[in-house]
Amino acid sequence: MQILIFLSECMVPLMIFYIIGFGLLSGRPVMDDFLEGAKEGMRTVADILPTLVALMVSVGVLRASGFLDFLGEVLKAPAALVHLPPQIVPVILVRLVSNSAATGLVLDIFKEFGTDSNLGLIASLLMSSTETVLYCMSVYFGAAGITKTRYTLAGALIATAAGVAASVVLAGVM
Repeated sequence: MQILIFLSECMVPLMIFYIIGFGLLSGRPVMDDFLEGAKEGMRTVADILPTLVALMVSVGVLRASGFLDFLGEVLKAPAALVHLPPQIVPVILVRLVSNSAATGLVLDIFKEFGTDSNLGLIASLLMSSTETVLYCMSVYFGAAGITKTRYTLAGALIATAAGVAASVVLAGVM
């Protein structure tokens, strides 16, 4: 265990010395490469910033307006058919767009029902077995300039449905 602790403490300094040593030995202008990479990163951030702002604002509006609660009530009957608690429906919908907003909804579930409740277990498993599909697609495809997503959305939604089903089944087993 002491060896692992020693390695973890030395990893960052070793990486810094490796990069500097590589630059010196190969004759590369390391600082210029770093600055060029930083400029490119800032350009990417500037390109995806409007998308991020739009996603965050839309989730905030949906949550503050009570539309997510309304949608949970509307989808209560179909959710009951697949043994999905209605309180989880808003988490599933928001999780497609925003991790932080979904985390807020999960924390509300924890406060009301408890972390060890069946609902708390489903919410925890759901957060770890699903992805922010629309967020990732808009940010990464937008940054790469991809306009034709082909089967990405369908595949991602199927994977999300599988994650939701697995979280319900696993919470029932636990």
